[in-house]
This record gives sequence, structure tokens and C-alpha cells, in this order.
Amino acid sequence: MGGLTSLATPVWLLGILVVLAIVAGYVYNERRREKRALKFANMSVLDSVAPPGRNRWRHVPIALLSIGLILMMVALSGPQAMRKVPRSKATVVLVIDTSLSMQATDVSPNRLDAAKEAAKKFVGELPAGMNLGIVSFAGTAQLLVSPTPDRSLATNAIDHLDLAQRTATGEGIYAAIQSIKNIRDVLGGKDNAPPARIILESDGKQTVPTDLDDPRGGFTAARKAKEEGIPISTISFGTPGGTVNIEGQNIPVPVDDASLKKIADLSGGQFFSASSLSDLNEAYGTLRDEIGWEMQKGDNSRVWVLWGTVLLVLGAAGAVAYNRRLP
Repeated sequence: MGGLTSLATPVWLLGILVVLAIVAGYVYNERRREKRALKFANMSVLDSVAPPGRNRWRHVPIALLSIGLILMMVALSGPQAMRKVPRSKATVVLVIDTSLSMQATDVSPNRLDAAKEAAKKFVGELPAGMNLGIVSFAGTAQLLVSPTPDRSLATNAIDHLDLAQRTATGEGIYAAIQSIKNIRDVLGGKDNAPPARIILESDGKQTVPTDLDDPRGGFTAARKAKEEGIPISTISFGTPGGTVNIEGQNIPVPVDDASLKKIADLSGGQFFSASSLSDLNEAYGTLRDEIGWEMQKGDNSRVWVLWGTVLLVLGAAGAVAYNRRLP
């Protein structure tokens, strides 16, 4: 009945022995009664008054009552089970690329609008107690919303994302790290603060600086995140054939899976590749389930009480309706 892993007070299971003893006493008395009936009764009259089929069904109520009592004993023993519960506290910073390449229409209607839709869906489905921050980056990074449980601030910030030139991936990561460190200081420092995660959604290659291993580059920032115990989950969004029209020229803007995967690997996070809105929603959904929920051991007695009560009621009702008395 639902993932039983342990019992809080197993001594109550001894009550099952009492139930079994009652059943054994019932069976013994029934056999004695049958023997007496066979010894003194007229068999032809007995068969017409109490046919064999009826004798079999009259035992069903006691069986239901017995099973119901056993389930109640299990419930009293405090069954424990692993449950998926929302995290009451955690910090997530969503880092969104707003470089000009995000206007590519290889993802309908364009990469940025699709990214906005998926990000708002992700924000709306996170557990309420989590702190969520928003960072946008193009040539520079901006902390649009410091980590907070207020989802309306995040949704509003996503709605107002604007495109700009260049791609400074490292700056976006550093801004997210700093925002997490700020809230950690408020919550008692790195060792006492709840877990944190950065989600980086981008489509293109870093252009500022050109070297990803530069002190302000994406790889260096990923190593810093690793030091701080903040994994970065990256989402590469777009297709290899994406283009943007700039001053009448179609400029190729292929996704850069390699660098985003390495950023995830360096920080201890995960890498996702999304070439459509549905892919992006799926990636965000996976992250939401991993970040927003956790498995905890908790009381699982309710289902045992429920079924035990149902069987006890059915057993009592059957005894009254069929035998005109309780067994």
C-alpha cells in the first residue's frame, strides 16, 4: 500500500497475533458446531435449511473484519514511506541570454519569445517557498530580480527582457553567483544556507571576452561556481541552422552546445539541448522536478487506516445483513 519502507513503532504488529488468535478461535468454534450439528441433525432437513453454499458465504464477514483489524495494526505501527515533497527552501537563479542572436526564427516565433514563454512556465510551477532570481546578459549582465519567493517580480522581469549586442556568458554567471552569495550571507553563510542552483539558458557562443578561460570568461566563472558549491545547469536553445538578419545580411547564429556542456561539466551541473519550445519546456520540467522537489521519509498510515476502515465497515455490514448479527 504505497512504498512501505519502515515502521516507527513496530511493537503494534504484535496485535496481529491477537487477531490471528481470534480467527483461530472462530475456526475452532465453527468446526465444533458443525460436528455437533452433524452428530444430532437430520441430514435431509439440514441440507434444505442450510445449503452448503450459504455456509461458505457466512464466513466472509469475519474474514473482512480480520483483514481490516490487521491493516489497523499496521497503521498503528507507524508505517513510513518515501514521499516526493516540495522543497521549502532553496535558491535558484535563472540566467537568460538576451543577445541579438536570440531573435533568430528557427524556433517559432523566435528564440527569445519562446524562451520567455518557457521561463514563465518554469517560474509558475516552482514550489512557493523557493527563492528565485533572474539575471539577463548580452554584452553585460544585469541582476533583474534578487532571489525572492515573490514570483510576480520574476514574471514581470521575464516579460520585459530586451535584446542587446554581444554575449558575455561569464558575466551572467558571475552575477548569478554574487546574488546567491548575498542571500547566503543573510541566511547564515555558505555552510548553513539551503542548496542553490544556476540555470543558464543560451543559444550562442560567448563573444565578450573571446577566450572562455579569461578571468571573466564562462569556463572560469563555471569553476568559481564549483568552488562555491553552486552547480550550473545549462540549456542550449536553438538549431545549428539559425540565422539573424542584421542590416540586410543573414548572419549564421548556430547554437554552441560544446561550450555550454563544458560549463555544466565544470560546475557539476547538467546539460540540456533544446531545438524547440517543447524541448525547452521538457528541459525546464526536468530541472523543476529535481530542484523543486525532494524525497523525504514520512508517515504513510493514512492509506492503511482508510482501507482498514473500509473492510471493517464492510465486514460489520455483511455480518448484520447476512447473519442478522455480528460474527
